[in-house]
Amino acid sequence: MGIVPTLWGCAGANRLRLCVTVLACGLWVAAAAPASGQSMTGAAPPPDFTRLAEKLAADRAAEVEVPEGPEEQALEILDYVALEVLNGAAPDPEALNRRLVTFVTRQPAVGEGYRVFRLGGNPASFALLADFGEGGPSAVRIYAGAPGKLSLAARVDRYAQKDFFDDYIELEPVPGPVALFITVAGRTDDFKTGVFTAWHFDGSQAEAVWMSDILEQSSYEVSANGLQLNYCADPDPDDPRVCHQARRERFVWQDGSWKQAESVALAPAGSAK
Repeated sequence: MGIVPTLWGCAGANRLRLCVTVLACGLWVAAAAPASGQSMTGAAPPPDFTRLAEKLAADRAAEVEVPEGPEEQALEILDYVALEVLNGAAPDPEALNRRLVTFVTRQPAVGEGYRVFRLGGNPASFALLADFGEGGPSAVRIYAGAPGKLSLAARVDRYAQKDFFDDYIELEPVPGPVALFITVAGRTDDFKTGVFTAWHFDGSQAEAVWMSDILEQSSYEVSANGLQLNYCADPDPDDPRVCHQARRERFVWQDGSWKQAESVALAPAGSAK
């Protein structure tokens, strides 16, 4: 088990890169906005996004190392669409998610998907999960601020956090008075292998407050009671379907920190299901 350092948000970028980013985003908005001035949320996905998303997935599959720019450009397009809805007179996250479904570039999606989640706490903040494919890359964008004035407040990706495992990930908000969420990376095999990370958003930055080891034959449940994990603590090295010892652990947010509330040995599991 390990602790991951605090992430920096977009305010941590150097001035030159920030200016280039703002200019690129402004050029994209000017080119993509409908001439009639209608909302972009009802339009087809911008061709630039489709091109970028396809290239990101293809480069990852080919193990080609790419600079931060193309991924950030694709994420900024998602930011614009998400914030247009979330800052509207009547924010509708479910309508936004239906819109984001149209951004998927291939069918079957094969791990690609874009979705927004409301986080706990008050005022409301939102997390957008972007999965560009089964092999990644992936990222989380967090929007916060006064109602109608939300903006990008924090980011979770391999450029902001060097230890972030950015292949396909899942995201689950933890209900409650604090903005917490769980990310699960690596769940693309038949044995339900996963790396679990708990994140706390304090209104200005996202911090990883706990990270698991690589857990085999794992299942999980996220609720107001925290995170419950069932996993194989002693897998058979010769047969990954066999587990000699299973374990259940439960984690909660208590007194301002992430704590283990339960750790129980379970009856041995015969095989992964």
